[in-house]
Amino acid sequence: MADSALQFRDDDFDGALPPEGYYAAVIERSRFHTSRQGNTTLQVVCEIEGVDDRVADYFVLSGASERGRTVSRRRLIELYHACGFSPKTGDPIRPEDLCGCRVEVQLGHETYEGKQRLRVLGYRALS
Repeated sequence: MADSALQFRDDDFDGALPPEGYYAAVIERSRFHTSRQGNTTLQVVCEIEGVDDRVADYFVLSGASERGRTVSRRRLIELYHACGFSPKTGDPIRPEDLCGCRVEVQLGHETYEGKQRLRVLGYRALS
């Protein structure tokens, strides 16, 4: 008798993304990362509840354009607020503070290298 775990299933070929919108999520991992362009970023990986999927988000902290860094840091403040933190000027960015936080993640769709994928558009406190 064949083990069904060792066989392809119909839903393996589906490839459908969940609809755009807000989803409850848990921050599974958060760490500093160096991008391919050499920029220091904060990588945050969220496990999306009820969808059985994960999505990564990157906050550019150095390098890139000034505008890019500004937008990225504003989004990071939004994430910290969604997690219940109130960072102040001079406070360190500590990836470990975010791990395990439950938030609502706004997901959208984008095309990257010819394929559809999920993209984080924003964060808010879990209601």
